[in-house]
Amino acid sequence: MDDSVIRNMMAGYALVDEVVAAGIDLFAMGNLKYWLELNVTVLCGIDPVERAEYAQHRQITEERFYEEQDGGIRDIVEWYQGRLGESVWARAAGLYVRLLSRPQLFVEGNHRTGALAISCILVTEDEPPFVLTADNATMYFDPSTVIKNTEKQGLAMLFRSPGLTKQLATFLAEHADRRYLLPR
Repeated sequence: MDDSVIRNMMAGYALVDEVVAAGIDLFAMGNLKYWLELNVTVLCGIDPVERAEYAQHRQITEERFYEEQDGGIRDIVEWYQGRLGESVWARAAGLYVRLLSRPQLFVEGNHRTGALAISCILVTEDEPPFVLTADNATMYFDPSTVIKNTEKQGLAMLFRSPGLTKQLATFLAEHADRRYLLPR
């Protein structure tokens, strides 16, 4: 990862801290804009000049985010609401599978935004955020390749999703590091 990716991810984790500290529910109507902000942050950081350069890209992303029938934010929210009884690890992993499968939620930055969304879910329930490191990157990105080549609405998703979700949930739990959790 280059310096700008790391800098933007750090800004993204700071945003996760702000969202959680403010008690913002990412899945509540009126709060969906925070998903877009997570995505813009991983792509552009917080520099207003760089954000201005991405204005057209942000507009295209926002249209896709709200209007995509099979893969927009509505799909994510409805999926998540149906899984509130599952463990936090399963919900976080399943959300990532849903976000990354085709059609992806965002035009660009789905892996990084997904890591931040996972972190929001985990931290909200007093679990450590998921932090991508050089040590865990391969194990994180390997199943991601399978996920991003799977259609949300296809039979492959129906059969692959439970196994991928379980594998990712186990990975997240095994790599949870309480040192990354801020005291409340």
